Amino acid sequence: MRSALSRAATRGVAALLCSAGWTSAAWADSAAVTPAAAIGNVGGAEIYGHICQACHMPQAQGAVGAGHYPKLAGDPALVSWQYVALTVLNGKNGMPGFGVAPQHFEFPLGAIHLSDAQVAEVVNYVRSHFGNTYKDKVTAAQVAALPHPAAP
Repeated sequence: MRSALSRAATRGVAALLCSAGWTSAAWADSAAVTPAAAIGNVGGAEIYGHICQACHMPQAQGAVGAGHYPKLAGDPALVSWQYVALTVLNGKNGMPGFGVAPQHFEFPLGAIHLSDAQVAEVVNYVRSHFGNTYKDKVTAAQVAALPHPAAP
């Protein structure tokens, strides 16, 4: 009886791993996923679409499930561009920091590091869309003046 259970368990684990491999391969081939090498060529809307919306949702409405992903739509905390930029740079509550040098942090599809200019672009995008109407624009120089995460 023990060997029959072991064989069944082995088959179940093998099926699970095989299906996970197929799912990962399909996800990696999706047009919605930007590989780390290509992220340097996109602006705020595209950065949001390819990185941020995976957790915060397409209309920035947030989500609750395996974790809590706060809504960014109509969020009064976004009044402070520094708050938003520091969150993008350093991460918060399980969100990875995108200011960490690529060699120190890896996503499943490779390292994603946002330059100060890209951080400024996505901060400006989030603060001026999804019902947020903050008009002041942050620059790459202003983001560069903020504390950046230290290498682990």
